[in-house]
Order: sequence, then C-alpha cells, then structure tokens
Amino acid sequence: MTQRIDHLSVVPGAMKALGSVHGYLHSQTELGAKLIDLVFLRTSQINGCAYCIDQHSRDLIKAGMTPEKLFLVPVWREALPLFDEREQAALAFTEVVTGVAETEVPDVDYQAAAKVFSEKDLADLVVTIALMNAYNRIGVTFRLTPKAAAA
Repeated sequence: MTQRIDHLSVVPGAMKALGSVHGYLHSQTELGAKLIDLVFLRTSQINGCAYCIDQHSRDLIKAGMTPEKLFLVPVWREALPLFDEREQAALAFTEVVTGVAETEVPDVDYQAAAKVFSEKDLADLVVTIALMNAYNRIGVTFRLTPKAAAA
C-alpha cells in the first residue's frame, strides 16, 4: 500500500485543528486516556483503518492493556468479564454512533449510554467517536501506512 498524499504538509491547518480536539479530549475530559484509546481502536476497526488500528493497539498495550483483552475488542460482547461497565457502554455506543447512517442512534442506545456517563462525559464520548471517524476517513483515503507494515 502506497500513501497517496502527505496530508500533514498539504493541509497543516486542518490537521492542527483536529489535533486541538485530540488535545482537548486528553486534557479537559474525565474519560481517561485508556477509554479514549479503546474507543479510537473500536472505531478504527469498524472503519477498517489499518494505520489507526495499529497506532491505538500500540497505545493500549503501552497503557497496560493485555494482549488477550486487546485481541477480543472486536468481539467484546463475548468477553464481557474483561471489560468493565464504562468500557462496555463506550464500546456499544461507539458502534451505534459510528454506524449512524444505518442506526440513526436509537433512543434505547442513547439511554443506555446516558445511564453510565454524565452529560458532559457523554458529549465528550461523542466528540471522541466523531474525531476518530474523521481521522479514519483521512487514513483510509490517503492510504496511511501502519507502523507494523512500514517496518
């Protein structure tokens, strides 16, 4: 796979703006880095962004996630004891929001997430999901090379 363009040099202002949202998520939310990276990973798996899957898998391992848990993220519902209540709620909501064109985010799914997250955390979770969906579209469109494939 060959990268199509160097988006960082072509649209640096846009990438800086997205980076500011990323910085906000890590500095001004209560979600926590591990939950953010878990949401980033699941979103990327759904969207098929190899670059982001590679990056956020590495981030989660560095943060202490076991490989056994990491391997089961795509089928997390079949491995519930490994995922706590916040992780389960975030993963379920990530799947619904990432598939918004098909799901339209039903009330039942929104209410399930709202039982676990405060209004602020829920809004921050949606921003987290939206940001990674944007990054995934960049990664897939421009064929960003995962570190594992570049090595």
